[in-house]
Amino acid sequence: MNAKAVPDDKPVKKGGMQRVLDGIERVGNKVPHPALIFLALIVLVIALSAILSWAGTSVTTEVAEPATVQVAPEYEGGTSVAGNDAPPAPAIPDYTIKHETITAESLLTGDGIRFIFTTAVQNFNDFGVVAVILVAMIGVGVAEEAGLIAALIRKMVKVAPKGAITFIIVLLGGISSVASDAGYLVLIPLGAAAFASLGRHPLAGIAAAYAGVSAAFFVNILITPADGIITEVTNETIKLVSPDVHLNVTHNFYFSIAATLFCAAVMTFITERLLEPRLGKYDPSEAPSDAPVDHQPTEEEMKLESRGLRWSVYYLLVAVVIVSALTFIPNAPLRNPDTGEIFGSSPFMSSLLFIISILFLAAGLGYGQGAKSLTGSTNVINAIVKTFNGLGGLIFLMLLIAQFIAYFNYSNMSKLAATGLADLLERADIGALPLLIGFILLVFVIDLIMPGVIPKWAILAPIFIPLFYRLGIAPQTVIAAYRVGDGPANVITPLMVYRRSSCSCASGTGRRPAWAPWCR
Repeated sequence: MNAKAVPDDKPVKKGGMQRVLDGIERVGNKVPHPALIFLALIVLVIALSAILSWAGTSVTTEVAEPATVQVAPEYEGGTSVAGNDAPPAPAIPDYTIKHETITAESLLTGDGIRFIFTTAVQNFNDFGVVAVILVAMIGVGVAEEAGLIAALIRKMVKVAPKGAITFIIVLLGGISSVASDAGYLVLIPLGAAAFASLGRHPLAGIAAAYAGVSAAFFVNILITPADGIITEVTNETIKLVSPDVHLNVTHNFYFSIAATLFCAAVMTFITERLLEPRLGKYDPSEAPSDAPVDHQPTEEEMKLESRGLRWSVYYLLVAVVIVSALTFIPNAPLRNPDTGEIFGSSPFMSSLLFIISILFLAAGLGYGQGAKSLTGSTNVINAIVKTFNGLGGLIFLMLLIAQFIAYFNYSNMSKLAATGLADLLERADIGALPLLIGFILLVFVIDLIMPGVIPKWAILAPIFIPLFYRLGIAPQTVIAAYRVGDGPANVITPLMVYRRSSCSCASGTGRRPAWAPWCR
């Protein structure tokens, strides 16, 4: 009797969650490049502005305007009242409530077409985000090219206590976002190696590092270039409803610190109590015989790295002393020249992102000189140029975003949407907290198919910043809610490029990375 042949590879039945993720991946793979998305949005705004203008779309809102103030002429050589040597206290202006009608403006009329053609350069020139990117990335780029970021991560993982290694790796993942994608490229393999050296499953180290880098990407205990970009986009959009409101990069600083520590604690608990027990005890003999061997630094390389870290501290201290002298001594130039304050409305706060870039630049130069990885002024300039070369795609995207926001503002569509939705939500009396929760869920869903922090905010900010402002919710609160919704989806979205590369070996469907000899 012949036995019936059974195929070796039986189809694996997929669970419900796997089918959902597969569906998201299929949809996401059809999503075009963000630049094409914004080109389509520009065309949509132009067409929709013409339709709304033709339909006579308008809304009426109440606006508080100060009453006209009569100003007495000033004459040199005396005062208007005898014996009055002190200037009178400024009077509090009276406000009158007026009704303002906002109508849709078409971009396909003569004026609209002239606006499109004559303001293209000016729109980009006025878009402060580009300058923020270039200034912020000078210091961070030099530090990364010199090898400082990677050396710091390696050193911190090496000296971390065994009982706190998971928390340290996850926390470093959040902090690494200051250097953009460095955490994905450096920390994930180091997380695996650190776990393996302690006899723990390296896949748990990969998961912990990846979760820290992804879920905590937009929160940090440091101020990052992404903070500056998001702040500038917000300032561009808040002008629609309140030109006097202006945010700086520190508005979410305390929230960001607390969120980073909270995320690290939660992800540490999940890794150690839920994930790692399911993986079982790691057996080093499971590694395949043909697994590539990680590069082990020589004694000379380790000496150079240690020397570079020492020099980076020396250079950083010199930079801190210089900035402190310009800030904290009496009548220092970075104090407010009128009030002498430092942390309020002052040059110090206005130049904070530039100061951070200088500190990173000093530390990077120190490491490069000490470790001999970045010697000579030409190599330093080349490192900056290389960093700027990598920003070419982002700058082109900023060009399109600048036009999109300018056209959106010109058409008054943002004011129409914000005013109409605000009136609707006021009548519904939903409350601020449910609205913010709904916004967080919306960001979470969008992040599944568009993981990028900046493109999502460029689309959402012109609508939700004016809307929530009219409902009494501050712009910095909306940014905080955006941070909450943006992070978690990065871990599970199939469209995250680094997720595919770091998880392919674990699933057995991709090429084994050189840094993960235990993956099969």
